[in-house]
Amino acid sequence: MTTAQSAPPPSMRLRELAFGAACAAAVRAAARLGVADALGDSPMAVEDLAAAVKTEPRPLRRLLRALSCYGVFAEAPDGTFAHTDVSRLLREDDPNSLRAITLWCTEPWTWDAWPMLDEAVRTGRNVVEDLYGKEFFPYLNEDAPESADIFNRAMTTSSVQSARDVAEFLDLTGSSSVADIGGGQGHVVASLLDKYPSMHGALLDLPRVVENAVPRLLAGGDLAGRARVVPGDVRTSVPVKADVYVIKNILEWDDESTARALRNVREAGGPGTRVVVIENLVDDSPSMRFSTAMDLLLLLNVGGAKHTTQSMVDRLTEAGLVIDDISPVNPYLHAFDCHVPG
Repeated sequence: MTTAQSAPPPSMRLRELAFGAACAAAVRAAARLGVADALGDSPMAVEDLAAAVKTEPRPLRRLLRALSCYGVFAEAPDGTFAHTDVSRLLREDDPNSLRAITLWCTEPWTWDAWPMLDEAVRTGRNVVEDLYGKEFFPYLNEDAPESADIFNRAMTTSSVQSARDVAEFLDLTGSSSVADIGGGQGHVVASLLDKYPSMHGALLDLPRVVENAVPRLLAGGDLAGRARVVPGDVRTSVPVKADVYVIKNILEWDDESTARALRNVREAGGPGTRVVVIENLVDDSPSMRFSTAMDLLLLLNVGGAKHTTQSMVDRLTEAGLVIDDISPVNPYLHAFDCHVPG
């Protein structure tokens, strides 16, 4: 029986880290094969599981054995395999499913880019343009449509899950309007409108993004009477007036772009406006292993970066905002609650 390992000696820990790609590949393989979906609530023999996912039994056992070392699936003494709390997150039907995000973090372009991390660290530039001759998102949309689809599904999954936490966390009592700036499909603003039935909301994002906004916000949707969907780029202007502006997980550009975005929000709202910036941090967080890895991936693909608490404080202060509070939203998001001074 294989069980999750703990506290290996330093020499073995470094070996494990050097073989980290094998672990990522194993999780990706399980996600693509649909192993978690085929495995029900009762333990299954590998032969039955292999028949369900159309693989050979022996290599499937090897895959599951490797994953069970990390707590992804569990092997019983009789050789059958069962779900763990981690492996259930690879199921499509799990309400907290991370299958799409798992696939996104292991898409083919990542295997091209990671070996060039030393070059990105040396130059401070992304490596995607050198690899594919164009910027990251044009490459995705023009040359890797399957990866673009995975990206969209992963971002939707992430947005839906975090929107619930953000809406639960934010107290907007006394405010009559909220604007979700760079809010993607609008899951955050939709959740806030559900929480506050008399509130009006706006969603601002790029035209190609808001074309796919949550149907509830669009004409005919149940929130359409209280929602406004605005195509635009926060770095250019913010043609939306609101009591509260929410900016979640978009301030990952260069400092100048971040400064322009915050300045535009400040000018749109005016004195007294509340601005809530919600970000993953690469310090002071239980999710540091994940957020620091995402920070490096941002360096590779778009030349961006995740923030430390201090770098976020610096950006907000330099933009003329006054920070009133910094609080965790959940284990991987922090909220910087600010206002525009009078």
